[in-house]
Amino acid sequence: MQLFYTPDINGSTYTLSEEESNHCNKVLRLKQGDQVHLIDGVGGLYTAEISEVTKKAVRLTVLDKQSEFGKRNHHLHIAIAPTKNNDRLEWFLEKATEIGVDEVTPIICDRSERKIVKEDRLEKVITSAVKQSLTAYHPKINNAISFKDFIKQNEADDKLIAHCIDEDDRKAISEIIKPHQKYLILIGPEGDFTPKEIELALQNGYKPVTLGNTRLRTETAGLAACFEVNYLNRD
Repeated sequence: MQLFYTPDINGSTYTLSEEESNHCNKVLRLKQGDQVHLIDGVGGLYTAEISEVTKKAVRLTVLDKQSEFGKRNHHLHIAIAPTKNNDRLEWFLEKATEIGVDEVTPIICDRSERKIVKEDRLEKVITSAVKQSLTAYHPKINNAISFKDFIKQNEADDKLIAHCIDEDDRKAISEIIKPHQKYLILIGPEGDFTPKEIELALQNGYKPVTLGNTRLRTETAGLAACFEVNYLNRD
């Protein structure tokens, strides 16, 4: 399946962006009359036929549309501290998109080693992973925000904070959440959340969880949480 991301598709015809046109024409070497698939990032899967190929543009005629293609039975929002090495955050986004995540927010914590996030670059990583995994839903990457600002303005059915401070009240995710809900999980930086950040989260309705007996890197912790939520919501 040759898949193209077309978030602004509307109507019975569509012209691929210059970048996607170049990929379609010069890399994939598709020609007039070939059929491709398009996704709009919000559940629409389109079947289209190439109607015209020029040096800079590929024009398509839409033949069919499926709505809510591959819609999942829950919503997962991961708020994660950016890693010092940006490649590791990109790795997390790629794998989380493949497994299943709906929304990601970079949160700047007291112990964060990276304070600046290039959301445009992260958007491209997600788009590439969407096409690779053949999903019609494009996860949302939000602008980076401070932990203190984020913690006060987001709601979900289950709000969890994963931290490494030894406490008897931490439970596994599977012991807390119910299937088919809206989940929000906080993943801290290398060095973990500070005690003050943990206390602030608890005051705002977050429940403490553990991701196992070993200390995980930030991106591994995020992916572990993503996998566990999706596994518990499997059909």
